[in-house]
Amino acid sequence: MGSASVQKTAAVLMLQGTASDVGKSVITTALCRIFKQDGFRPAPFKSQNMALNSYVTEDGKEIGRAQGAQAEACGIEATTDMNPILIKPVRDMHSQIVVHGVPFAQMSASDYRQHFLPDAKQTVMEALDRLRSTYDVVLMEGAGSPAEINLKDRDIVNMNLAGWADAPVILISDIDRGGVFASIVGTLELLEPHEVQRVKGFIINKFRGDLSLLQPGLDWLEERTGIPVLGVLPYIRDIQIEAEDSVVLDSLRHGKSGQQELDLAVIRYPRISNFTDFDALSREPDVNIRYVTSPEELGSPDAILLPGTKDTIGDLEFLRESGLEQAIARHIEREHVQLVGICGGYQMLGQHLKDPFAVEANQVQEARGMGMLPLSTTFLQNKQTVRASGWVQVKHPIRLHQEVDGAHSAVQSASPLPIEGYEIHMGVTECHEPERVSALFEIRHPGGQSFNEGWGTQDGKVWGTYLHGLFESDQFRRSWLNGLRESKGLAPLLETYSARERKEMEFDRVAESLRSALDLERIYEIMGLQTLQ
Repeated sequence: MGSASVQKTAAVLMLQGTASDVGKSVITTALCRIFKQDGFRPAPFKSQNMALNSYVTEDGKEIGRAQGAQAEACGIEATTDMNPILIKPVRDMHSQIVVHGVPFAQMSASDYRQHFLPDAKQTVMEALDRLRSTYDVVLMEGAGSPAEINLKDRDIVNMNLAGWADAPVILISDIDRGGVFASIVGTLELLEPHEVQRVKGFIINKFRGDLSLLQPGLDWLEERTGIPVLGVLPYIRDIQIEAEDSVVLDSLRHGKSGQQELDLAVIRYPRISNFTDFDALSREPDVNIRYVTSPEELGSPDAILLPGTKDTIGDLEFLRESGLEQAIARHIEREHVQLVGICGGYQMLGQHLKDPFAVEANQVQEARGMGMLPLSTTFLQNKQTVRASGWVQVKHPIRLHQEVDGAHSAVQSASPLPIEGYEIHMGVTECHEPERVSALFEIRHPGGQSFNEGWGTQDGKVWGTYLHGLFESDQFRRSWLNGLRESKGLAPLLETYSARERKEMEFDRVAESLRSALDLERIYEIMGLQTLQ
């Protein structure tokens, strides 16, 4: 396909699913890349996203991580118009509602439905209209299933939105979980006639078998519904596109098969967020990442990672009630084992946590921290969302071995390692005894002054930071892993990969898989688009 015709108002296509986790986000991401490759200027859109994996836009706003990845696949900067409403669950059936990247309120599910949704259409449609006036194609992603009849009357993310935007709909179903024909036909049966008319095709995802054996079912489906199957997508193994939902962690409890030399355990608490922080580590050849929920699953890791959380105090309670806190304390007594906290996990490592404004729950609360670092955290009403860059302090406690890509340098290098990341937190953390610990990084925010960030024990066994995405800094990632290797008596690995290049390659890989399996000409026709041959 050649260069695309110019559209004054962007064409739209909506991807909906018969259920959650059928692959809508990955397929939308791949289509973003396909349209870009075909000469269009595409943009993603998800009006309402419930996710604890966040992405920080260039102007310091917060959206769902899936839409951030989709914007990267489009080759554009993400904006809050791509995800104007983000729902971040906290405990007690409450969620933080983020509107255009800024916290709006903490609401129960019933309050959100009764008091927020009736007025949400304007916010959603203004964002979509801005995208349609800027780009050639807008790929709209639904949420859950359009057949959730208890929610349909105030829907702003599935069929109501398709009607407002006059968007054709492609319905996606996951054959790997079974019952694909029942799920498709059952979904159509629960839609109104005018909604069924919007469904212009089906995509069957995650197929592992012989397509000729499936063909009779496809023929039956098309005859039964009068709607074409636009493609049967193969089951793509080891997709390395950032996930938006922690349901994917169910498949990562045991990590990779095989014998990797470094074993890293990530604590999966109930409100885990931004677990994609560890994706870059998992792609190193010598690393096995496991997500654990109990002391029995902890095993004998070389490092224990405490990820971010939307409910720091509540998830700290989980560590205590499950026995994980005691188990972690026992494990780090081993000489080479490290304990690393990111964001909420970093806050847990301190001595005190205070929530005087009931930011994380529906009541004022305080808690004792794990006491690993001399820190205290106070949760405030303003959220810090910003991208950051900088370098590792010249005198730092982290056990690094800087012999990467053949360029050897001492641990205390005169040329500190560069780092990049982003912050998303509502807490302010203070160090009470700086003589007992060492600062980790010197970072700067866009247009701001440099300052110290993160603290660690002077033996390098325990350290924490607010920087999400830290391990996508290639040299730092490999240097830290080589430090773990060295502490185990293993030789360092001298090469690493580029996280940024790997991400681009993955967009292309998944796009190519879809391109070979989808009837793209028909999809273009459904959208009213033409291309020059």
